[in-house]
Amino acid sequence: MTDLTLGAAHRTLRDEVTNELRRRILSGELAQGERLVEDRLAAALGVSRNPVRESIRVLAAEGFIQVVPRLGATVARLSAEEGEELFDVRMAVEGLAARLAARKRTPASAERLRRVLEQAKEAVESGRLEEVADLNTAFHLAVGEAAGNSYLALMMKPMLQRAQWIFSQTAAARGPHSWQEHLSLCEAIEAGDEDEAQARAIAHVAAARRSFLASARREPNPPNN
Repeated sequence: MTDLTLGAAHRTLRDEVTNELRRRILSGELAQGERLVEDRLAAALGVSRNPVRESIRVLAAEGFIQVVPRLGATVARLSAEEGEELFDVRMAVEGLAARLAARKRTPASAERLRRVLEQAKEAVESGRLEEVADLNTAFHLAVGEAAGNSYLALMMKPMLQRAQWIFSQTAAARGPHSWQEHLSLCEAIEAGDEDEAQARAIAHVAAARRSFLASARREPNPPNN
């Protein structure tokens, strides 16, 4: 496979650089607290400093990067308290998304959820952790799309990008359990059981919260989480 720099691709560079830097942060290639030097990033990506500078602004607005005047940019640190705040919002938003997805279920939306689940199962069994994290986000986005609510959709993508950062830190432990929980949620949505779909979505987010907090505070993971 040809190893092309981003500068060799005929695309909108700011978006491409933003996506790549976000991917590196989510995967841990750029660690929390790591200093980001524009010249080095530009050279590594094969672009000028301008798209790198613009991308840093975008990712700072998303909360992935912290910019301090005269000190420069670093990858943001995600505290246990910030994680808990995110999980509070996820429980409300994703519970509602699951309820609406069950109410508005269609053969097409069910098929998409099943397809993502099959891909996730293969990734978990093969130990492809970065792919597991991507598919975890893809599943939740698919539930949001199945909900058929435009206002909800606007909220879910940025929320789930942040959630993927958390999931990436616990993917090795959470992957198999997360897949089973997704399967259970999918079955409730397919059955059109709104109450059960909402309950399973909330239980899934609660399990992810316990796993994250155990990791963040260096406590042993609870059983099955």
